[in-house]
Amino acid sequence: MLNWLRRAFSSAAPAQAGLRPVRVVRAKYDSALTTDNNRRHWANADGLSASAANGPEVRRILRNRARYEVANNSYARGIVLTLSNDIVGTGPRLQLLTEDADANRQIERAFNHWAKAVGLAEKLRTLRMSQVQDGEAFAVLVNNPRLLTAVQLDLRLIEADQVATPGLRWNDSRAVDGIVFDAAGNPLEYHILRRHPGDGKSLDFEFDRVPAAAVLHLFRADRPGQQRGIPEITPALPLFAMLRDYSLATLDAAKAAAYYAGIIYTDAPANGESDPVEPLDPIELDRNMMLTMPGGWKMAQLHAEQPTGTYAEFKREVLNEISRCLNMPFNIAAGNSSSYNYASGRLDHQTYFKSIRIDQSRIETVALDRILAAWFDEAVLVDGLLPSGLGPIAEWPHTWFWDCHEHVDPQKEANAQATRLTSHTTTLADEYARKGQDWEAQLRERAKELRLMNELGLAVAPSPTTETPHAQPVEDPVGDE
Repeated sequence: MLNWLRRAFSSAAPAQAGLRPVRVVRAKYDSALTTDNNRRHWANADGLSASAANGPEVRRILRNRARYEVANNSYARGIVLTLSNDIVGTGPRLQLLTEDADANRQIERAFNHWAKAVGLAEKLRTLRMSQVQDGEAFAVLVNNPRLLTAVQLDLRLIEADQVATPGLRWNDSRAVDGIVFDAAGNPLEYHILRRHPGDGKSLDFEFDRVPAAAVLHLFRADRPGQQRGIPEITPALPLFAMLRDYSLATLDAAKAAAYYAGIIYTDAPANGESDPVEPLDPIELDRNMMLTMPGGWKMAQLHAEQPTGTYAEFKREVLNEISRCLNMPFNIAAGNSSSYNYASGRLDHQTYFKSIRIDQSRIETVALDRILAAWFDEAVLVDGLLPSGLGPIAEWPHTWFWDCHEHVDPQKEANAQATRLTSHTTTLADEYARKGQDWEAQLRERAKELRLMNELGLAVAPSPTTETPHAQPVEDPVGDE
């Protein structure tokens, strides 16, 4: 093997007659070159690992700046709130899919009653907001004896600042700040400070070692090996500051143009014939009054030179760039759809709604399925709460329903739904799931309504028929030759 490598790469091998020597081509990329023009732009590029790049101090600075913007910038606050509301909505709803329909309804009612008692939807919205501005969100499964439900499981939300390990050794390869992992990379335990480091009441850095089975950790891993999250609005933080600075500068320019501010000047040369005046001496002017000037001096009004006419365009472009890191269209981030038409709105929202579905799927896997398993472990201990003979929860087929997103044109959506059902390309279960509803519960409720309407002698409106495009009459193309 070594002899073959020597022959293959030996530069001293004699060239055969009639053959040219082989030339080594050294290919390169323009983006890999460092020049005087791009040296400053790439000055902060590094080769740090995910853990090193997202160290405790870096995460602390990014969290503080993101929280500051969300607390003081109305656009940042609105974007975070809108994203959380669109993803979580009024909360997920459980639907069991076992063969026993009565058992499914009994368990669903018990779980939904518990979810309402603990405020599951509100806590999920808070967790999703924290993930946007803090980069990650934590919740601990605890026992709450003051709950008015048979199952006393509860969620205690923890800020990312409290998940930390004081005195963490830099050479501990199986731990990052606040989390300890096993050899396979699975979290074993979380270190949670008993007090928030920013409460200002104590310098106590004692922490509890909480098993990983009792901790929910929501964050988006953008790199392999990343174990802690950074704010999702990190790329937009400089843009938020830029937007506020430009808004203040535009306001100052408008105020300067509205006020009657001026400057006294003279065309006379130095030591000329003009009367002496005190330099930088302000003159207070009264409204609707004439003003006399010293001899040789003139007065001119200050004019704002700032291009206020580009303010709306600048703000639109910056907001569009800000919302891009969250896959949010401009009209949702700005709360303004005046420049949109129907087609562009539908197209922009497709990416946004797909991102929402991905987020909901992540919440189901990381949080909801684990919450359901923990709830079931306690619910089986309560007599009469659950039906018997269902087996372990891992064998329960189930799904989660979320709030639907209303269609811009309900008539078009209804026609499309009727066409899909008529052509057997969908099912009632899929169509109701699009609306975040349980198809069995909706059909039972509709059957109950129909029975009551027949009992009261009320006429049932006939179902509207949906005509196919080929069945619609074609108008004469008058004047379209």
